[in-house]
Amino acid sequence: MEIGSLQLDTSFCIRLLNENDDLHDNALRFYHYFIEQGIRLKFSTISIAEYCVKGSLEELPLRNLEIIPFNANHAVKAGEFARLTFEKKGSLDLGSRLIIPNDTKLFAQADVPTDVTHFATSDVNSLKMHDLLKTESTISFEMINIRNPYHEELGILPFE
Repeated sequence: MEIGSLQLDTSFCIRLLNENDDLHDNALRFYHYFIEQGIRLKFSTISIAEYCVKGSLEELPLRNLEIIPFNANHAVKAGEFARLTFEKKGSLDLGSRLIIPNDTKLFAQADVPTDVTHFATSDVNSLKMHDLLKTESTISFEMINIRNPYHEELGILPFE
């Protein structure tokens, strides 16, 4: 798998920074791989806001993250994604979770003219929404599911 640059979801950083989280080791291994490979890591101002609900800005690995501000082009694309998602929400099995507009905003930032080729998350519902958008639109990036071991998800040999 060739990764141009990568946008990290809020869930990725939550798992990365919480040593007690079940997915901490997975997130840490992905993160180390991304850094060692020189992959540009992007993080949205929207994700910063989500993270700061229970965490603080100082906890985030900002020296390794390129911050993406949300702009008007992102807003237009987010509207398109939100419309499609709301129209098709009956085909999504999101359990009791409501469709979160922030998900479509984050996807828009990864999609609007950018070099982002992948989006890393542990959020199963975001993965479902991406699958829906991929069939209903021209979404331009692939998902990386950090619930899977990094070497399996990326199709590489593991390192120690």
